[in-house]
Amino acid sequence: MRIADALALVQQLQQDKQQLLLQSRLKKLDRFDLLILDDLGYVQKSEAETSVLFELIAHRYERKSLLITANQPFSQWDSIFPDSMMTVAAVDRLVHHAVIFEIKADSYRQQQAAARNQG
Repeated sequence: MRIADALALVQQLQQDKQQLLLQSRLKKLDRFDLLILDDLGYVQKSEAETSVLFELIAHRYERKSLLITANQPFSQWDSIFPDSMMTVAAVDRLVHHAVIFEIKADSYRQQQAAARNQG
């Protein structure tokens, strides 16, 4: 298992792509049975960065597990991927074998801040 800040990982993948090392990096990530991308909604919106995010999702599809946290429902993922066709393709791959948990609650950070303000 490897936990990665989605933005940091996407930026690293973008650098790897520019240096023609993306496929090598994706194969290195294959050593992890589960890759956790935290805060996907904060990924930069440039086409180059979302393109490598899509490549990561497509690469791991039916190969290795991917756990993603995001603050947006799938219906708002057009804000993550600038191309609606890419959004549909990414979501399609992610939900095909997925277990989806939707949590409707204040974030842990919000709960802690509220507790500090009351005390």
